[in-house]
Order: sequence, then C-alpha cells, then structure tokens
Amino acid sequence: MGFVLFISAFVTLYGTIHFYAFMKAKKALSLGTGPCIFLGLFMLFMVVAPIIVRVSENLGFEPFAKTMAYIGYLWMGLLFLFVIASLFLDALSLTAHLVRMVLNKTLSFPALSNRQAFMAALTVAVLAAGYGFFEALKIRTEHVHITTAKLRETQRPIRIVQISDVHLGVIVREHRLERILSKVRAASPDLLVSTGDLVDGQTDNLAGAMGMLREIRPRYGKFAVMGNHEFYAGNDLSMDFMTQAGFIVLREEARTVENLFNIAGVDDPAGRGYSLRGRSDVRDLLSELPEDKFTVLLKHRPIIDENSLGRFDLQLSGHAHKGQIFPFTVLVRLFFPLISGLYELPSGSLLYVSRGSGTWGPPIRVLSPPEVTVIDVVPEEKPQGPG
Repeated sequence: MGFVLFISAFVTLYGTIHFYAFMKAKKALSLGTGPCIFLGLFMLFMVVAPIIVRVSENLGFEPFAKTMAYIGYLWMGLLFLFVIASLFLDALSLTAHLVRMVLNKTLSFPALSNRQAFMAALTVAVLAAGYGFFEALKIRTEHVHITTAKLRETQRPIRIVQISDVHLGVIVREHRLERILSKVRAASPDLLVSTGDLVDGQTDNLAGAMGMLREIRPRYGKFAVMGNHEFYAGNDLSMDFMTQAGFIVLREEARTVENLFNIAGVDDPAGRGYSLRGRSDVRDLLSELPEDKFTVLLKHRPIIDENSLGRFDLQLSGHAHKGQIFPFTVLVRLFFPLISGLYELPSGSLLYVSRGSGTWGPPIRVLSPPEVTVIDVVPEEKPQGPG
C-alpha cells in the first residue's frame, strides 16, 4: 500500500511539473496541434520513465534500463532546473506587475516576452545541467581533524575514510566507483565506513563493483549501515552485496575494535517496513560500550537522537546530498537542518554529514560536489608540567 501511495504521489507531482513546462512551451513557441500532441506524448513518457527503468532492471533488461536511465534522469535534472529558472522569472514578472499596480511605478529591469522568458530559462537550465554533469564526476576529498582525550598519547592517530550515498546501479557503475576509490586509496585509511545507500534500487550485475570494493583492505576493516535504498534494493540482496564486498554491516550493533575505539551502526528508518531487527534505542545500544574509548556512530540520516548525546563522540551520516542540485538545498534543509559538514553537538558529541559520493536520479550535482571524507582522529596533547 505504501509503495502504491509513493508511486501515485510521484506521478502526480512529476506530472504537474511537466504540465507547467508544457504550458510554458506551448505559449512561448505558439505550438500548433501536431507539435503539442508530440510534446505531450513525449512528456507523458518522461513522467513514467523512472518507473520503466525500475521495471526494466527487475526484468533483467539492463542495456535498455541504462539507456532509459540516462535519458530519463538527465531530462529530470534539466526539467527541474528549467522550472526553477522559469518560476524565478515568473516571480520577477509578478513583482513588477504588483509594484506597477500598487505604487504606480515601473521597475528598471526590462519586461520579457513569453518567448524570451522561455528561452532564458531554457538556456540557464542547459548551462546549469551541463556544469552539474561534470561537477558530479569530480570527487573532492574533504579533511576533518578531531582531537580526543580518549586516545592515548602514545597511540597513533586513526584515519577514518567515509563514503556515503554512492548509489551503485544503472548509472553509477565501475567507472564512477573507480573515481571514488582512487580518493579512498590515496588517503590510506585505517578504517573505511559506508553510511548508507551504497547501492541504489538494484544489485544485479554489480560483481565488478563488488570486487573493486573488496580490494580495499584497511587496517581496522570496513563497516557499513543500511540506508533507505539498501532496503529498496532488497534486504537480503543488499546485505549479500555489502558482505561480499568486505563490509561488516552493523544493524543495531556495536563493538569495540582491537581495544582501541568503539563503532556502532543502526538501520535507516525505512527498514521498519522491511523487517527492521534489533533495538531502535540508540542510547541503549551505546551504553554497552566502554565509555573510555572513542565512539563512532554510523547513521544514514543526519538526525540526532537527543537521548544518545554524550554517548558517542562522532556520528557519521549522509542521505541529504546537500540537496544535490541547487536550489533544492533550501528545500532539503527544511527536513534536515544539519545538511552538510561538521557540527558540534551538546555534551561534546560531533556530527559529520557527507554530501555523498555519487548521485541519485539525475547524474548531476550543482553547487554540491561529491565527496570522500578523510577524518583524522588524533590524541589530545596533554599540557606539560613545570620543568
């Protein structure tokens, strides 16, 4: 039932956006009956294109699914950018009209015809989408430095490398994964963590990606948690992929690694509809760990359980993609105020939210470049006594 509601909501929303763009094109370009029918049919096809991609994947038609994914999701990104640009111009036009009516003044910026406004919005969308396509390929390394008294002065620093929201699937494949893993290898991690959505909606034909991940063997191992897309792809299939790729998947589990640090991980809330197991009380989970050890909590969504504050030193999250395509950053921030970067929390805890290493849907990122995060946890230097 929930899946049906999601599809209905998606088709309604996406269809409305297409209808807006259709009316803009019809009015601006003075389209006749024939072109209107053609454009309308094309847009109807694009509305259901993401569904066609998923069905094609499930049926094993991977080449067709991949082609449809590139066409459908690039179109999605371009359409969203066009609609945002067009709404912005509509807002300017409405503002000028209201000022003219209320204040009897004319604003200085020139009025655009329907055609000019349409072409301006389309130009902005095409340029932004082109920029975003190449930005999505440029993985950045973000460095975070954390000092803690929970490491002995004689102990070497611990380097944690975080990947998140890779979304391996029909679009993000081995060539994109290699860009990510080259940054991971260059960092020489002691510990590699995946904070959810390593896979997208399908795990078929990802043996090559699995092998590439398996070759990464940090000193203290690799740990992962289930994101919402791991559940969409299938509970058992996602677990099988990650374990064969060499990850220990923490599902409401915690452990101490080589008597040096603690690590814990919880399932994404989406798992409640997919046989979520274990406890949902993070404080209860963390209370089993030795308090004198540095504690890392892996949690897909950047949401803080206030009862757990002070029980962990560093929470690593992802999910939000920093909006992925600006200006959706503004909308996403309404749901996830802690959207990207390092945050200091009460009781001495820290949160780091990754922008994500891959892309969901459109292979485009605008003002939200993908990242691999390198976190150095170093012993706190104790002040020297009087000599």
